[in-house]
Amino acid sequence: MRKALIAIIILLVIGIGAGTIIYFNSMKPVNAAEEKALELARKQTDLAVVEDFHLYHGTETYYVIEGQDSEGTKIFVWVPEKTGKIVTQKQSEGISSQEAINRLTQEKNPAEIMSVRLGMEKNIPLWEIHYRSKGDLINYYYIDFKTGEWLKKIENL
Repeated sequence: MRKALIAIIILLVIGIGAGTIIYFNSMKPVNAAEEKALELARKQTDLAVVEDFHLYHGTETYYVIEGQDSEGTKIFVWVPEKTGKIVTQKQSEGISSQEAINRLTQEKNPAEIMSVRLGMEKNIPLWEIHYRSKGDLINYYYIDFKTGEWLKKIENL
């Protein structure tokens, strides 16, 4: 009994160690992309404080940074993965994530909102809302960041 308990503990420690190593190795590309995007954003924009960072994978990949400029104004910065122009917008110049969700719920009846993130398609800043419908189907709803207008939707996946 004691040998079995020791064997289980050893296997558990090995499993946790291997899982930790795999996790940190899988995060290296994301962390490298974040460092590169932050460096470019700080050089080419007035980004002073970083509050959040995420990736957007649409027709092109963008690194999206939420933060503040040197005057303390809240801004969003879209950095293209490949070549392209970095776009900066004041957060007040567009709709909030909650306003985007409200527009979705006016048109659709989502069972569960999975995520809301900023992205960029054809040089248009947008909100991507990933949600599940009542049939547990996956849906994507895209709303223009500046105007709040519906851009496109992908439904029933």
